[in-house]
Amino acid sequence: MRWRLFRVGFTRAFNLSLLLLLTVFLLNGSGLVERDQNGRLRAFTRPLEFDYTRWTLQTVGIKLSHAALNTPGYLPVEQQPEVVVQYLHLLEQIWQVQDEIETMYADPAVQDPHTAAAELNVELEGLLQERDWLQPLAEALLEAQVSQVAAEVGLSLGGQTLPPVQFHMTPPPAALIVSPRSAIRQDDNISIAPGLSMEEIEALEATVDEALDVSSLVVGIGGIGVYPTMVMETNNLNWLAEVVAHEWIHNYLSLHPLGMRYLASPELRTMNEMAASIAGMELGAAVIARFYPQYLPQAPSPFLWQFGPPQPRQVEAFSFRAAMRETRITTDALLAEGKIEDAEAYMELRRQFLWDNGYHIRKLNQAYFAFYGAYADASGMPGAAAGADPVAAGVRALRDQSANLAAFINRMAWMASYAALQRAILPDG
Repeated sequence: MRWRLFRVGFTRAFNLSLLLLLTVFLLNGSGLVERDQNGRLRAFTRPLEFDYTRWTLQTVGIKLSHAALNTPGYLPVEQQPEVVVQYLHLLEQIWQVQDEIETMYADPAVQDPHTAAAELNVELEGLLQERDWLQPLAEALLEAQVSQVAAEVGLSLGGQTLPPVQFHMTPPPAALIVSPRSAIRQDDNISIAPGLSMEEIEALEATVDEALDVSSLVVGIGGIGVYPTMVMETNNLNWLAEVVAHEWIHNYLSLHPLGMRYLASPELRTMNEMAASIAGMELGAAVIARFYPQYLPQAPSPFLWQFGPPQPRQVEAFSFRAAMRETRITTDALLAEGKIEDAEAYMELRRQFLWDNGYHIRKLNQAYFAFYGAYADASGMPGAAAGADPVAAGVRALRDQSANLAAFINRMAWMASYAALQRAILPDG
C-alpha cells in the first residue's frame, strides 16, 4: 500500500514537472506555432492573431491546480467513463439552452426577449458553472485513458507517455492559409482569433490576395498541437478521442526530428500530419473499444479532417472524393503549364459543380488544396484534396509494412527529410 501511494505521488510530481518544462519547450519550438516568415502578411493579420502564450499560461494554471487535487484518483475505475459521458451530455444541454435563448431574441413575436429568456439565462448560468467544475475532471480522465492505450501499444517510456497526454477543450483559432497562385504549396499558416464574422473573413482574404498576389483561405480547425493541446469543444466522443490522440502524436513528434522540422518543407508537413492522422485513428478507436464500447461506430467513419463538408445524408451515386481528386489533378496540370487564370476559373467551375451536388464549399482555390492536401486520407482510400500526392502514399505504405503502430511512429519520428521516407519504403529499406 505504501509503495502504491509513493508511486502515485511520484507519478503526479513527475507529470507536473514535465507539464511545466514541456509547455515552455513546445510553446517555443512546436512546428504548429507560427513563425514570422512573411512580414507583409503579418502586417494584415497581426491585430487578428491568436495569443498562444496567454492561452497556454491560463490553461497550464487550470491543469496544475486540478492535478494537485488528483481528483481522478478517488473515482472508482468503472465510474470514470461515466463522468466523461456526463460531461459531453452537459455540453449538449448547454448548446440547446443557448439555441433557445438565441431563438427568443430572433423571434419577432417576442416583444421583450430579455424578460422572456430570464429563466433560461438562469438555467444557462447554472449549467456553465457545472461545466467549469466538471471539465477539468473529464479531461483528466480521458487523458489517462489515451495515455493507457498509448502505453499499451508501446508509445511510452517506462509506462509513461512522453510528453504526458494533456489537452483542453476550447474554441480554437481559425487558420489563414496562404499559397502562391502559381503552385499549390502552403507558404504561411497564421492562427487567427476565433469569432470573426464571415464578412470579416472574406475581407481579410480579399485584402491579402490583392496586396500579395497570393491565394488565401481562412479555415476552421479541430485541434492544435501546442502544449497542452487545444481541442475544439464537442459532444462527439469518437471524434474527441481521435483528436486528442492525433494532437498528442504531434506533441510526441515535436520531441523528434520530424516534428522539429514541421515547417521545413511541404513534404515534411504532410508526413507529420499523415502520421498523426493514422495514429489518431488507431489510438482513438482503441480508446473507444476499451472504455466506451457502447459508442463504437457501426461503420468506419471518415477521419475528422476530411476534405470538404460532411457527406449528404442520402446515399448518392455522385462521389465527392473522385470529383475532388479529378479537380486537384487537373488544377496541378494547369498550374504546371503556367495557366494560373485558367486553373482558378476551373476551380470555381468545379466548386459550383460540387455545390450543385450537395457539397457546399465556400471557396475552392490553391490555399484550399494546400491545407487539406496535407491531411491526406489516412484510411488509404483514393485521395481527394491530396490528388496524386506520393508523400501521403509513402506514409501509408510505411504503416502497412510496419509490424505495429509504435514501430511506425518511432520510425517516422526520426525522419528529417522526404528522402528518408523514400528510402524506408524501398524493398530493402
